[in-house]
Amino acid sequence: MSNNGAPDSWENQAEVVGEQGCGDAGDSGDAGAASASPRVEEPPPVPPATVVVAAPPPVQSDSSPTIDSWDADADDALLTPEDNNEPEEEETEQQVQATEDGEAAKKIPKKKPVRVEDTRSKKEHVNVVFIGHVDAGKSTIGGQIMSLTGMVDKRTLEKYEREAREKSRESWYLSWALDTNQEERDKGKTVEVGRAYFETDKKHFTILDAPGHKSFVPNMIGGAAQADLAVLVISARKGEFETGFDRGGQTREHAMLAKTAGVKHLVALVNKMDDPTVAWEEKRYNECRDKILPYLKKLGFNPAKDLSFLPVSGQTGQGLLERVSEEICPWYRGPSFIQLIDELPSLNRKMDGPFIMPVVDKYKDMGTVLMGKVEAGTTRKSSTLYLMPNRVQVTVDQLWSDDIEVTSIGPGENVKVKLKGIEEEDVSPGFVLCDTVEPITTGRVFDAQVVILEHKSIICAGYSAVMHIHCAAEEVTVKALICLVDKKTGEKSKTRPRFVKQDQVAIMRIECAGVICLEPFKKFAQMGRFTLRDENKTIAIGKVLKVIE
Repeated sequence: MSNNGAPDSWENQAEVVGEQGCGDAGDSGDAGAASASPRVEEPPPVPPATVVVAAPPPVQSDSSPTIDSWDADADDALLTPEDNNEPEEEETEQQVQATEDGEAAKKIPKKKPVRVEDTRSKKEHVNVVFIGHVDAGKSTIGGQIMSLTGMVDKRTLEKYEREAREKSRESWYLSWALDTNQEERDKGKTVEVGRAYFETDKKHFTILDAPGHKSFVPNMIGGAAQADLAVLVISARKGEFETGFDRGGQTREHAMLAKTAGVKHLVALVNKMDDPTVAWEEKRYNECRDKILPYLKKLGFNPAKDLSFLPVSGQTGQGLLERVSEEICPWYRGPSFIQLIDELPSLNRKMDGPFIMPVVDKYKDMGTVLMGKVEAGTTRKSSTLYLMPNRVQVTVDQLWSDDIEVTSIGPGENVKVKLKGIEEEDVSPGFVLCDTVEPITTGRVFDAQVVILEHKSIICAGYSAVMHIHCAAEEVTVKALICLVDKKTGEKSKTRPRFVKQDQVAIMRIECAGVICLEPFKKFAQMGRFTLRDENKTIAIGKVLKVIE
């Protein structure tokens, strides 16, 4: 529907956008995951327990998901996430070695020298974010997949099981593969966006395990902004599904943020099917699916193209790697989770064009190391880049793609870049590493088309909120309302509105507290989509039309 090439499922985008039940989803002890044939023939080296943490989760507390492809006039297209423009994100580097280097995050060069590869594994890299209400089972499913695909060795899992038993948390041990810090383990909640990898026959996946608790939504936004595929984990347990989806839960808000972040495909895992209150009952599975399907359709997901439902059990692993056996679940004969994601169509990445990498996190290790996902272009060791918005010239000293040292990096890869020419304290999340010939646009004032999703009162000039755009979070103020846009026809009002309210679409001039990196949505969707949050709620989504100053 949108001139940017949004999928047709977005036709009724407008109303969609208006209806947002935002909810927060979370992790649960029992989550379903599935696996596409992982590489069994080549088990990774057995690393020390720490290995599980393949890369340090970005500490950055905020990042921004946003709309993908809509046209400036047709407001409906608001949430559209597919843009031909949009470089997608992906993942990189061979798993197997990644595990060896699991700790590389903190102490890269101090380990035994790592073989430097020319490029990453030839398999397509895909970033998967697990989203859903708190305790739906996201971390457990992620941990179970790591275990089933051989990315976490048996000894490590036994150690977690022992530690969990000592704390009377037996059912949580699988999630410890992703919840790596003590605070997360003690509370059973994921706070940062955890990271781990696994491979199937055709693809290399990075798991981003997003926190599901309401107060951690900004961290979840950071995870979604880097994802290609979202896995919405829903608990089928009686009472838990209703809490997550209805009364102020996070299931809805997470699904909406994933759509606005430009996630290309959503897999909804109906988890905890083994729970005594469910017992693999088809009626309960259909009830959960039928309740959430209309909402996902309204967001623009199309069951024929980019939305799939599967029954799983994260705690037992049924339905993740192998299809659920017929004795347990005679009514579902579809693929397992891993079989399904392995067969998803390839993402077309933006290989050419100037290099762009928004900074998710940074740390010091014999130099300044920046972490992020390459959005477009490629770069090599020893090349010169700009760090924007401060326009500092830096030189690439070392590169790691998924903790494997490499000589070049490209779109979709999760990388670490060691730089010369800048101090770690002079970098903030949301800065962008880019080409010196065609650096990214920077500015503080821009015009944007904004859809108000949920806001009880009216919004006038002078209204302030926090904007999440790519990996940056910035305080912004509405300077002026320019016009309203009719959701159905895309027509703009002739007069300036005095205010806008829920479910309306407006073009407005927005001013940031500081200079940020951004691009008009039409030029580069990933750097031009944003969300506005106020009082812990996502109140609006928007796209940058033009940068003024």
